[in-house]
Amino acid sequence: MKASRPRTARGVPAATGGPAPYRSKASGPGRLLVAVYGVFALSASARAGYQIATKFSEAPLAYLLSALAAAVYVVATIALARSGPRAYWLSVAAVGVELAGVLAVGLFSLLDAAALPHDTVWSGFGKGYGYVPLVLPVVGLWWLYRHRPGTAAGRRG
Repeated sequence: MKASRPRTARGVPAATGGPAPYRSKASGPGRLLVAVYGVFALSASARAGYQIATKFSEAPLAYLLSALAAAVYVVATIALARSGPRAYWLSVAAVGVELAGVLAVGLFSLLDAAALPHDTVWSGFGKGYGYVPLVLPVVGLWWLYRHRPGTAAGRRG
């Protein structure tokens, strides 16, 4: 006869003392983080789409960088909203790329303003967006660190 796991009153398998399952990072204050990333995904996508469709020849590098930023924000939003270790590591990668992009494009736009005649989402470290593009990945990486797999916060959500 096969031994069965203990069950709760609702018939759900009871906890057996092992680690709790990995839960979404998008609970509690994480929901706000996902929402902000979602807003940036939509706004950067709309901006890049419009610029590429109507003014691409004026500043192709700037508009392609805006499209890259949009893609990074979309990936980060989806990964942050999902649960599991694979989504966690994709979140870390996307937010890390975002931070590197903001720092690189921000520095490049200050050192060689002529190379980027039109602003991107990340120009001037995100000054056109109130420096949120500079602060957001720092907050995102901090949140991810606090909710990494294997920690109590990562198991609670």
